[in-house]
Formats: sequence, structure tokens, C-alpha cells
Amino acid sequence: MGDSGQVRPPIVLQSTITCPRCGAKKTETMPTDACVFVYECGACGGHFAPKRGHCCVFCSYGTVQCPPVQESSASRNEAVGGLGGAHD
Repeated sequence: MGDSGQVRPPIVLQSTITCPRCGAKKTETMPTDACVFVYECGACGGHFAPKRGHCCVFCSYGTVQCPPVQESSASRNEAVGGLGGAHD
């Protein structure tokens, strides 16, 4: 396995999550070692889970996908030499 010469982008840890119930937004720091399956909105108190096919609430309702998906996407892009994203 050789060096492709490509530099992986840094993993983004901040994501602004939008409540699907009331539309409130809050910027959160995502964990790097786990997916968040249930999130409680601080504005309306509603609890929500990921959309079908998504691993966590950040992938469903956040502005940035979770670190494990970012890492997986970067690895996949490196392997094929192209661009792409999870959950498209």
C-alpha cells in the first residue's frame, strides 16, 4: 500500500444540530469514540433519534456528520481517489 500523496482533512468535532420538532439550533461537540443515538432538545424538551439509515443524530440533523463517518468517508475517498459522502 503506497502513499497516495493526498492529505486527509482534519476531523471536525463541532456540529450545529437542529431539532426536527421545534427548529431550535445548538452547536455541540461530537464524541470521537461513539455515536449519539438519542438527543434531547434544550428548547422544547423533545427527544429524537437518527433517521433510518443514519448512525446518529448528528448525521441526521447536524451540519457536520459524526467523526466515525468523516473518517470512513476520508478513507473511502482515499481508496477511490474521488469525492463522496456518507448518507447522500
